Amino acid sequence: MIKRVIEKQIVTKFFKGKAIILLGPRQSGKSTLIESILNKRKEKILWLNGDDSDTRTLLSETNSTKLKNITSGYKIVFIDEAQRITNIGLTIKIIVDKLKDVQLIATGSSAFELTAKINEPLTGRKYVFMLYPLSFQEMCDEHGLLEEKRQIEYRMVFGSFPEIVTKPEESEDLLKTMAESYLYKDLLSLEQINKPILLEKIVKALALQVGSEVKFHEVGQIVSADPLTVEKYIDLLEKAYVLFRLPALNRNIRNEIKKGKKIYFFDNGIRNAVIGNFRNLSSREDKGALWENYLMSERMKYLMYNKKDVFKYFWRTALQQEIDYIEETGGTFDIFKFKWSPSARAKFSKSFTGNYLVKEKRLVNFDNVEEFLLQS
Repeated sequence: MIKRVIEKQIVTKFFKGKAIILLGPRQSGKSTLIESILNKRKEKILWLNGDDSDTRTLLSETNSTKLKNITSGYKIVFIDEAQRITNIGLTIKIIVDKLKDVQLIATGSSAFELTAKINEPLTGRKYVFMLYPLSFQEMCDEHGLLEEKRQIEYRMVFGSFPEIVTKPEESEDLLKTMAESYLYKDLLSLEQINKPILLEKIVKALALQVGSEVKFHEVGQIVSADPLTVEKYIDLLEKAYVLFRLPALNRNIRNEIKKGKKIYFFDNGIRNAVIGNFRNLSSREDKGALWENYLMSERMKYLMYNKKDVFKYFWRTALQQEIDYIEETGGTFDIFKFKWSPSARAKFSKSFTGNYLVKEKRLVNFDNVEEFLLQS
């Protein structure tokens, strides 16, 4: 098993009187990580799975007496795919409040379902962690920086889900299956998704606009849907950890784009599976978009795992001046341009540097990518 960055963080929270909640996309390794942690423990463990109908029945309508009987003799209770269980927030609350010598751990692949069920009941009673597909940082820890840099072109096409990394010979077939099942499994169970075909069209339209500013009305025209429906579906895709948004920075400087947004996929492999394109990087016209998506998704992992609290934006003007990515901390800005080619140069707009307090300007290319993905 490839060691995950957040393993140590999770282990430090055992038996602190709160539930441990692990969220993230399907197939990102949540169950594997928790099982690896628990297999090193000496306590007696109760293993439960929300995908099992008897587990859902057992835990959906319960009380403290019933839960004491269920957990009797166990020190750790692990509930996998907890979002499938009705009233799971109240069930976890009872365990935390009434069974104080029991450590509850739960995983979930849908933020929309699980966080909605646990947020209010578990206020002040939980530690929440996120797990994404394998990160550049984790892969460098596993087999070194030099080897992982050699794999970047592969990651840009096939992504970094654990099964893809460990079974490269099956990458294309596995990604096709994941894009067809994992991508929509949680979403299609929601009442808000009443047009599965429309959802697939929206995902494909967004995949073809990676790195570009996305406008809901334009996506709506492509898929024959109104902008509000497009926005609703994008919100749900975000909560299922398929993609994430990057807003435009706007402080009322003349010509700045006011309400723009970019959309990125959490994994390049899923993006390429959606559009059915696994060709080698050398023969592709979308290298720039793939590079930008790779850098953005990996940077999000780095910031999350290392608890870096920054505001994140892109910047563009009506005159097409642009900064690919911006991080704001304490009123100062670090600005970045992304170029796949090491020989490419980048100019940073004086309109930006003259109006904002810029601490650092950096061109990120293949030669220096580790500085962006492994450092503050």
